[in-house]
Amino acid sequence: MDKIDRKILSALQANSRASLQEIGAAVGLSPSPCWGRIKKMEEAGVITGYTVRLNPAALGLAETVLVMVTLDSHSDNTLEKFGQVLATIPEIVEAHLVSGEYDYLLRIVVKDTRDYERLLREKLYKIKGIRHSQSSFVLRTLKSADLPLDA
Repeated sequence: MDKIDRKILSALQANSRASLQEIGAAVGLSPSPCWGRIKKMEEAGVITGYTVRLNPAALGLAETVLVMVTLDSHSDNTLEKFGQVLATIPEIVEAHLVSGEYDYLLRIVVKDTRDYERLLREKLYKIKGIRHSQSSFVLRTLKSADLPLDA
């Protein structure tokens, strides 16, 4: 990847609906070579998809909860089954296997505290193998950024 590829990626992160003409103009290429570079980055797995950013609060999902989870066991089977169960819970929008005191960090979106309590009772507390969990409600998001492409 060269500097032009990074500029293309930056333009796509800013607006994935931009036309090839707009992206090409932003990076100094005509649409055809711009398209070729985008296709190569898709094939290489640098670009994994195109999406739209949604406002959770506007969709009635005003609360974000970060949940740290510790499992009873760390066997491959336990980790695989835990991941499979997490994949079935739509409110869990991110799940990270982490180092440190806890095994997983989950980002969950819910309507409110009552909705979170429902999620705990109906889904999270029913997952076998959870030894301990700790929840923290996000009070305010200070930063949410695209990937740094100049690094």
